[in-house]
Amino acid sequence: MKILTLLSCISFLTSASALAASRTSASYSIATETIDSAGAPSSSTNYKNDATAGGITGVSAVASPAEVVKAGYVAQLYEIVGLAVTSAQPSVNEGASIQLQPRYILDDSTFLTLDPTLVTWGAPVEPIASISGSGVATAQTVYQDTPASVQGTLGSYTGTYNLTVINVVNDDFGSYAGDGIDDSWQVQYFGQPPNSNAAPNVDFDHTGQTNLFKFVAGLNPLDGSRFLVSTQSVPGQPSQKYVIFSPIVGGRTYIVQSVSSPASSAWAPLPQMTQTDNGPVRTVTDLNALPAPRFYRVQISKP
Repeated sequence: MKILTLLSCISFLTSASALAASRTSASYSIATETIDSAGAPSSSTNYKNDATAGGITGVSAVASPAEVVKAGYVAQLYEIVGLAVTSAQPSVNEGASIQLQPRYILDDSTFLTLDPTLVTWGAPVEPIASISGSGVATAQTVYQDTPASVQGTLGSYTGTYNLTVINVVNDDFGSYAGDGIDDSWQVQYFGQPPNSNAAPNVDFDHTGQTNLFKFVAGLNPLDGSRFLVSTQSVPGQPSQKYVIFSPIVGGRTYIVQSVSSPASSAWAPLPQMTQTDNGPVRTVTDLNALPAPRFYRVQISKP
């Protein structure tokens, strides 16, 4: 398919003829070729020529080295070679929309912008929820940044565009939404929703610790792992106490708190303490464990 865009002009066609003859010099030689000046294309082993009536304008293509010469036009003559689909940004937020822009790919590596309504848009594929007739693509809710692909067809040409749907909210995916656990964690261990085993209060592996606790603590909810806390006396230091807990996981904050009675709500961080780590085990020393008895707990937080 060719597209000819002309500026305002007045053209006078006169009869003309092209002299066919060999030409040589010290630097080059031109073999004799016959050029049709009546507007029909002509070609040889080495070139192809599309000419207009009267031989006023034309396009010549040389096979090797690859060259295209477009001569005599007040505008430009293009050959369409494909269809491209793009957008202003390579990504779209979950639940949001983005305008797709189709363009013809031309033979001189330029593009011709098209009206999106001219394109037949392919059926949406997850995580794209819909594509309107005007090329507006709307994204679904996702549990993590997810690649997406859209497709448009015009005539014999089809263009495909790859983009990314961005996960904006970590706890908004299907039946996993709003339960205090990142959707990606639930999908990792329990698969796509719905799955009642992924609920925050479920203790799937019967460890006494719920999914919500294990999510915050950074544990696997399927393998029987547990967060453990114990206390030990400090040899030779009756006023001190070791608080030992594991496993410690990156990205978490651990604060040891104490209280004189388990019925009290006045849990407070240790005012005087030291800590050492040995792999996944952390030992916190309460330097003022009196008056006895004292009760301890570990507060775990995840940003």
